[in-house]
Amino acid sequence: MNTEELIDIEDNYFINTFTRQPIVLDHGDGVKVSDVDGKEYLDMFAGIAVNALGHNHPNIVKAIQNQAEKLIHISSIYYNEPALVYAKKLIDLTDFDRIFYANSGAEANEGAIKLAVKYTGKSEIISAVDSFHGRTIMTLAATGHEEYHEPFKPVMPQGFINVEYNNIEAIKEAITENTAAIILEPIQGEGGINVPDKDYLKEVEKLCKDNGIVLIIDEVQTGFGRCGSLFAHELFGIKPDIITMAKGIGGGVPMGAILAKEEISNAFVPGDHGTTFGGGPLVCAAAIAVLDTIYEDNLLENVNEVGSYFKGELLKLKESKDVIAEVRGEGLMIGLELTKSGAEYVDKLREAGFLINCTADKVLRFVPPLIIKKEDIDEFIKALDEIL
Repeated sequence: MNTEELIDIEDNYFINTFTRQPIVLDHGDGVKVSDVDGKEYLDMFAGIAVNALGHNHPNIVKAIQNQAEKLIHISSIYYNEPALVYAKKLIDLTDFDRIFYANSGAEANEGAIKLAVKYTGKSEIISAVDSFHGRTIMTLAATGHEEYHEPFKPVMPQGFINVEYNNIEAIKEAITENTAAIILEPIQGEGGINVPDKDYLKEVEKLCKDNGIVLIIDEVQTGFGRCGSLFAHELFGIKPDIITMAKGIGGGVPMGAILAKEEISNAFVPGDHGTTFGGGPLVCAAAIAVLDTIYEDNLLENVNEVGSYFKGELLKLKESKDVIAEVRGEGLMIGLELTKSGAEYVDKLREAGFLINCTADKVLRFVPPLIIKKEDIDEFIKALDEIL
């Protein structure tokens, strides 16, 4: 079927929850992806920062193929080797002690909030305006976008307080004797690639320690090398109590996880939380391949080198383009804020063979695969220059 015939199926059969770009992607290789009509694109979006190793990476493909021939699913009732091996690998690389597997970022954040509430016995959660933590009812309440809350207010849970991001005084004012946790993204993704001041997260960490509050850092979009370190909170020199992750963890397969300190994780006992699919052998085999490849192929070094080059080229563009207001971000998580809506540029770049997206109305978001090279950046910058 061609593009029009395939899109017509969605128009007639899908629940209308997405506004998609009008292409049907069919296959990919590395940083390139092609649609059903044969047109090739440079993927600067990586499935919303999910395809950390790009498309069709041989290590992920081989891991999935090998595991699919053995076991795909067994439920959480039984042990499986890939889940156990991956847990040790990841925890040995971090300052955390325990892991819980989930299927998405929303589920990871939901579990983290439940854990903080159980551990503290308190019921208020502080989060930031312009944050994004998921679309379940509870993570939607934590997400700091009032327009997302409005349709569901009759059933929105109580106890969630959204305050201005990067404003320590706003958090101080919001803390009460019933505050269980503060949940923040180290760099806001959906909110517009908002990077906090250098000391902001350190000050939040101190507030949490001084007041017995659990600090949850949402690394769903920023984790697994995206910002130049395994997790972005490392860039700010903090040690959270809990971090959540998804997106890049599985390189394309749906997976999420929670990492927590021992004392806090002990608050959960059997029956407090659970999952049917979380930590299945197939997704964990893929996650092992992603984690091993990040280190074996020195991808953190590549992210820092290419990310710095990319940001520098964008700053050069800014000097000659009045439509560019600001360039910000870390590693390969970069936002180009415009002085007007960015939707038309997303369309024009797609037509020219480049996939990006626009968030917060005016911010062009670039989160390409971690394997991207400088020559790919040059190709993109040339097109962006012409289109702007």
